[in-house]
Amino acid sequence: MAKTVLINPQVVINSVNLSAWFDQVSIDESFADVDTTAFGSTAKTRIAGLGDHKFTAEIQQDFAGSAVDQTLYPLVGTTTTVAVLAVAGVTSSTNPSWTFSVLVNDYKPLSGKIGDLEKVSVTWPISGAVTRATA
Repeated sequence: MAKTVLINPQVVINSVNLSAWFDQVSIDESFADVDTTAFGSTAKTRIAGLGDHKFTAEIQQDFAGSAVDQTLYPLVGTTTTVAVLAVAGVTSSTNPSWTFSVLVNDYKPLSGKIGDLEKVSVTWPISGAVTRATA
């Protein structure tokens, strides 16, 4: 069984590759647990209900042109596309990609204390389904 060390994933937000500023990324997919248990059952049965997914990341802040702040700030209050690849490069059976839309409902452009690396922490709800591709 192959093991994977997260070294060089690719993160593209609104068609801008911001990978060089990311140091943490997470795509969380979860579904509501809908009880379908009926009379006569001896154990609960369930089906998946609505999905409620989220995208979480830690991004090293940069105010330069075409960098973090100039890409993210105009997106606040809107939905935009995010694409994540396990390893920067081409999507393949051994390098899947995930594409989805997020609602940029939170952005703290400046946060921290003296001497700290300026970082932006985001947790954005995914709007709709997550598409996983292997080709």
